[in-house]
Amino acid sequence: MNSKLSLAIIAAGLIASTFAALPAFAHGDHAHGVNATNPLAAEVRAANERFADVNAATAEGYAPIPCVSGIEGGAMGIHYVNGALIDDGVVDIGKPEAVMYEPKADGSLELVAVEYITHKGPAALGGHLFSFTGAPNRYGLDPFYELHVWAWRDNPTGTFADMNPNVSCDAAIEAAQ
Repeated sequence: MNSKLSLAIIAAGLIASTFAALPAFAHGDHAHGVNATNPLAAEVRAANERFADVNAATAEGYAPIPCVSGIEGGAMGIHYVNGALIDDGVVDIGKPEAVMYEPKADGSLELVAVEYITHKGPAALGGHLFSFTGAPNRYGLDPFYELHVWAWRDNPTGTFADMNPNVSCDAAIEAAQ
């Protein structure tokens, strides 16, 4: 065997063993399919499980905005937004500024994620930096910082990505027609 091929095999073995040693959430191994090994996602689930029932969101002052889908596919779902929480400037794991639901064909809503939003930044939660959204933007809002946490729906593009290819607005579109 030539030395270049030997080095390539050794390097591939080192990369594979390093990759295998990473925490499970770093390479997509999601216990029960829902980012169960991601510490922040687990904390978010524990702190916000009450929102599995959309009535809990409305009782706490959240109101729906239309289903948000991405130009390249996937969606965020229907956001139930609490404007008072956005305006208070406080980031609290148990009080997300938006709670996100996927509309289902039977008219029900399934909790998939939460979104933390603030106008103060740069911002972070659990060591994860928020993304900055400038103005003008598709929401008609002033510039803001946001962090999605896909705590109830696996997202192959990442636990903190904006859009999720495993979420759809199709049922909301069909209901509107």
